[in-house]
Amino acid sequence: MSDEEYYFEEGCFILELHNTPDDPAVSVARARVAAGQSTRWHGLEGIQERYLLLEGNGLVEVGDEPPRQVQAGDVVLIPPGCRQRITNIGHVDLLFLAVCTPRFLPAAYRDLDQQRRESKKGPG
Repeated sequence: MSDEEYYFEEGCFILELHNTPDDPAVSVARARVAAGQSTRWHGLEGIQERYLLLEGNGLVEVGDEPPRQVQAGDVVLIPPGCRQRITNIGHVDLLFLAVCTPRFLPAAYRDLDQQRRESKKGPG
């Protein structure tokens, strides 16, 4: 694991806390979304995810459920493959733990914003 935070294409900064082949059952990362920013619509194939909110205020959207406000102490459960995104509606960074079971692998990530743009282009 690296102790360096990195920018992920999803639209947030990630600090991997636990994600190793030695423990394939779970991974834990700290995610940071800047004030006024949203993550992209995305899904994780075959991975259930939980957001454990640490700091800030957000608006989370999961599947076809109506958007709901979240804050420190809240937990959001995201079923495998379900579309999701979160928006920081506060004035400070939104921090949360992303706990994935089984562990997060980049091959499971699906950028649904990109898929939507490509499907709108149509053939030719």
